[in-house]
Amino acid sequence: MDFELTDEQRAIRDSTRSLLQSHPGAARAVADSPSGFDAGLWRQGTELGWSALAAPEDVGGLGQGVVDLALVAVEHGRFVTASPFMPTVAVLDALLRAGDDHAALIDALVSGESSAAWAFTEPHRSPTVDALQTTAVAADSGYRITGEKVTVADASTADVLLVDAVLEGNPARFLVPRDASGVKIRRIESLDITRELDDITLDAVHVGQEALLGSPDTARAAIERTLRLMTVLACAELVGVGEYLLETSVDYAKAREQFGVPIGSFQAVKHKCADMRMWVQASRAATLHAAMSLDADEAGSSLETARAVSVAKAFVSDSICKTAGEALQVHGGIGFTWEHDLHLYIRRARANAALYGDADHHHEALCALLEAR
Repeated sequence: MDFELTDEQRAIRDSTRSLLQSHPGAARAVADSPSGFDAGLWRQGTELGWSALAAPEDVGGLGQGVVDLALVAVEHGRFVTASPFMPTVAVLDALLRAGDDHAALIDALVSGESSAAWAFTEPHRSPTVDALQTTAVAADSGYRITGEKVTVADASTADVLLVDAVLEGNPARFLVPRDASGVKIRRIESLDITRELDDITLDAVHVGQEALLGSPDTARAAIERTLRLMTVLACAELVGVGEYLLETSVDYAKAREQFGVPIGSFQAVKHKCADMRMWVQASRAATLHAAMSLDADEAGSSLETARAVSVAKAFVSDSICKTAGEALQVHGGIGFTWEHDLHLYIRRARANAALYGDADHHHEALCALLEAR
């Protein structure tokens, strides 16, 4: 499989990297403020086409694919950037595939005027469709939704929430305004201090008939596609984290001297850097393979796509966390200080490794896929 980037993809990567490089200290600024992300940076990103990247040209998008989204996510990881990029493009993907009339919302998301959040994961439940317990019942010419969602990215700043629930015993999807009566959003203190994660309580939230997204017959496949898309983008962020950790560790090993020589000349440090390079390169390949599988699988529901995504998440989660541990060893004492950025990357690595299923979850999913096969 060819993982070489096209000229267009390199332009996407380079323009995103250039923009994020021009905002040094953005991650710490978000960590020290109540805002979940830098609104100015997000606006500049949408001007580059982040939100429009994978939308078709007939709705004002750029007509690219999941691989291109992953390239932007890699750069988010490289700079531990906080933005509503991942949930917004995932909700936009769901809207575009639902076939409903949501032209105004699609236009707002494509242009970057609005952002969205995906409310899926529930307390003490695995990230699977069958684990959903949030309920929706028909009431008052619409629906009433009741339940709880956890670790929802950027919910407090989103204009709309895509809420997955159970309707008459089957999964269903609803578009819920963030400020709807009965919606309570609270920011949680998570390991990753460089971005916002929220818990949401839905207390008999009433929405109209038009809030039901797509057909109940296709909801399960639609939710699984969104889950796989978000999982791939989380892996891509981890790859960016790993690339930064590898590069900064190698640079530090060349500059830091001990006993009159650079510590990079010691065999033990060389082995650590070599292991880190191997893990990062393999993680990149696994992530791009999963992104390509999603691009090739229109519905995103084939067993091969599910396998590629679970292989990527299981491997990348473990590998980048091991890379973070070795980077800390290479840096020594300075890596433990608050002033050094290393801990921000370790936090992002650990948090992303748990999002949308940790390595153990995806190993179990792979075993189930093998049994089904």
